[in-house]
Amino acid sequence: MSRIITLTTDFGYQDPFVGIMKGVVCAIDPEATIVDLTHGVAPQDVTGGALALAATVDFFPAGTIHAAVVDPGVGGERRPILVETDRACYIGPDNGLLSLAAGRQRLIRVVHLSNPDYHLSPTSTTFHGRDIFAPAAAHVSAGVPPEKLGETVEAFETLNIPAPETPDGGRIAGEVIYVDGFGNLTTNIRGEDLERFDPESIAVRIGDREIRGISANYASAGTGNYLALVNSWGLLEVSRCNGSAQAGLGAGTGTRVLLAPPSSTGSPPPVRVGGKVSRE
Repeated sequence: MSRIITLTTDFGYQDPFVGIMKGVVCAIDPEATIVDLTHGVAPQDVTGGALALAATVDFFPAGTIHAAVVDPGVGGERRPILVETDRACYIGPDNGLLSLAAGRQRLIRVVHLSNPDYHLSPTSTTFHGRDIFAPAAAHVSAGVPPEKLGETVEAFETLNIPAPETPDGGRIAGEVIYVDGFGNLTTNIRGEDLERFDPESIAVRIGDREIRGISANYASAGTGNYLALVNSWGLLEVSRCNGSAQAGLGAGTGTRVLLAPPSSTGSPPPVRVGGKVSRE
């Protein structure tokens, strides 16, 4: 029985790359159901793609196949892999992209997609989404056991999302880890991290901007105003009602965010734009 195949890429919507991948899937398994998660991941943003994928997989039925392609190392030494868990199959480059989603589930096996019988031929060095990942997803959907697609390997590369810091007993220092299409700034600070503060008087500082209190929703701040809330991912987010916090604050991935009681913010924390997420 054919399965659901989701697609997550940084290919955008201008070029035909996504449509080509869908064509490959349909040629191998016409009965597969294809769902676009997003093709708007920022170019080469492996961490952004991993976060987007991890935020969605729990809403799909068991047995779903998730193919993800954010692959700045295409054609290089990184391996194309399939990660099979007790709930899903994840297919993509071994660069950490699959790890945040697959790492929350019980691992069954990791397969290096090394069997050319399940690649398109000739196989390009620049479009593994078409020639390796889409065929692998379609063959698994059509009933091919994952272990036939290549050799089983011990492990796969994982991303390490930095944890918030507590520079003293009364503050939490985090950073922006994801920027969505509306310019909302998702941080690495979890909703439960806020429990030590009064939600009405907590001070959230980003750059030279201080936001007082945690809002219940976007509209509660009023048009043009900045706000902080716990988003649908359970993470602290800095937003602007009917506007872009990213554009208005000049912020991005790596920008520091400080939480503190209202009398303890002191001088603004340094802003670090373009910070890197380490890999293990």
